Amino acid sequence: MLVDPNVKLYDNVTAGRSGRDEEEAKFHAGQKVKLLEDIVNDGTYPHSNIGTLMMPKGSIGYIKTMGEFLQVIRVYEVHFFGTDMPIDSVGCREHELEAMEDYVDEMAEEIAFMKAHREKMQKEREEREAQI
Repeated sequence: MLVDPNVKLYDNVTAGRSGRDEEEAKFHAGQKVKLLEDIVNDGTYPHSNIGTLMMPKGSIGYIKTMGEFLQVIRVYEVHFFGTDMPIDSVGCREHELEAMEDYVDEMAEEIAFMKAHREKMQKEREEREAQI
């Protein structure tokens, strides 16, 4: 039997919000997050029955990638480490996750550092040329 008649199914795609997700993502790749609710198979994972627990509430993981479903619903692929569950990556919606750390845009930090370094080097070069 593919579907257990005792499993209560609900529409978790639109349960958290209706309409389009916010323009700006709430989480980013590499960010540590915690599950706020159990994730059960809604039929998108073909190797277990619908209603099977895929990842329990409270599990800690990291955002691996981010995508969209029907171009309006943001889905995060979250990789969970050290679990006894049948899989280690699960698709999650924003309302199912909580940030465990602030997001740091390392690329923006690196660009700012490089820009400041170039400006410093340019200033030193100009000072040397002025002394000649």
